Amino acid sequence: MVNPTNTSFEGLGIAPKLFEILQQLRFTIPTPIQFQSIPIAIEGKDVMGIAQTGTGKTMAFGIPMIQRLAQNKGRGLIILPTRELALQVDEALQKIGRQVGLKTSVLIGGEPINRQIRSLRQNPHIIIGTPGRINDHLEQKTIDLSSVTILVLDEADRMLDMGFEPQIRRILAKVPKARQTMLFSATMPNSIVQIATSYMTIPIRIEVAPSGTAARDVAQEVFFVARDQKVSLLTKILTEHKGSILVFTRTKFGAKKIAHAVRNMGHTSSEIHSNRSLGQRKEALEGFKIGRYRVLIATDIAARGIDVSGIELVINYDLPENPEDYVHRIGRTGRAGLAGKAISFATPDQRYDVRSIERLIRITLPVKQAEGLQSIPTTGRAEFRREARPMPSRPGQPRHDYVREQGNRSSDRPARPGFRKPGRYKSRDQFPRRDPSRPQDQGFDANRIRYRDDRSSY
Repeated sequence: MVNPTNTSFEGLGIAPKLFEILQQLRFTIPTPIQFQSIPIAIEGKDVMGIAQTGTGKTMAFGIPMIQRLAQNKGRGLIILPTRELALQVDEALQKIGRQVGLKTSVLIGGEPINRQIRSLRQNPHIIIGTPGRINDHLEQKTIDLSSVTILVLDEADRMLDMGFEPQIRRILAKVPKARQTMLFSATMPNSIVQIATSYMTIPIRIEVAPSGTAARDVAQEVFFVARDQKVSLLTKILTEHKGSILVFTRTKFGAKKIAHAVRNMGHTSSEIHSNRSLGQRKEALEGFKIGRYRVLIATDIAARGIDVSGIELVINYDLPENPEDYVHRIGRTGRAGLAGKAISFATPDQRYDVRSIERLIRITLPVKQAEGLQSIPTTGRAEFRREARPMPSRPGQPRHDYVREQGNRSSDRPARPGFRKPGRYKSRDQFPRRDPSRPQDQGFDANRIRYRDDRSSY
């Protein structure tokens, strides 16, 4: 196969008019995912594309879709997980298709549905939307998907994580089976593969990087820090780095709290999460792009919806719930061949989460120590003490309270005997099944509890 770094868009089967537009936009060298996907997609074959975030997946399916819709009658449908990503894809497609008369309709929440209905009446060539709003239009019968000939599922793994699988299946049930389907993502878990094989016809898998591979030009490191020291560490890092910084947190409340703290540090900042209106999210993202805000605090809703070049640093103030989200978070920096950096904050009890990320990206994250902050051990078990948690007891058996200390159960602590009240179970059938031959079950009143010989049901 020809090395994509030594060629151009010229040999990929792109129509002359679109090729001219790409030259005007100074798109001269295709990315690896574009180089491999565009010729196959132009032929009308189903595609499963796996590539790192920020490598041009939008153009990989956008260029073939525009060309095929211009050559053949039909309509395109692009389903995405977030509003920001939908607006971003629409902007990218309009750059190429505006000169050839491309009409698009964006169906997302947070905007008046009547305005979207008017855009649908103009018979757009491509419909771009989130699963929830597309289903709203299907229920109101304001959209007809019977003419869809090209379907794109972008960031499908994120849509499943957000609980959109039922909505996606309802949409796919309304789309003709005789269609071209393309699926692009940075990760490809088994759940996505199962859906893809159910709704795709002999898809061609294109993998320019192993699933879960982190961006190549991003330097990564992790700080183990106590929870109450995160703000101090954030203050130090914001002082050391002068460029634009994107901070990720798990919760909406946390994003608001951190944005307020950053402003108190003297930095301009804004926040973006699902509690903010669409207008507020647009303003925050646009302000971050033009430099009005130096620091943007976001939840994972923005991990795949922010396409801003020149982000110097990504900070994981909270580790993501899923290791796959780590790949998308740090992919916001180091885009388009530029160098970037990602710093993660982890508490001592999150070492397993860090190891899960390392297994996914196949890289050992360098552990750094922050000067002026309390040193946190990075090896061995966490030296912290958890509250006593009562272990579940059985009727008639003493209950023991165990204390987990230094990661181990303390076996030398005295047990505190206690018995459950006789009225706990309303009927004999609610008693757990017991085996009197086992030592732990001895001492029960055989006349009170009926033992069963069915060992397989324990």
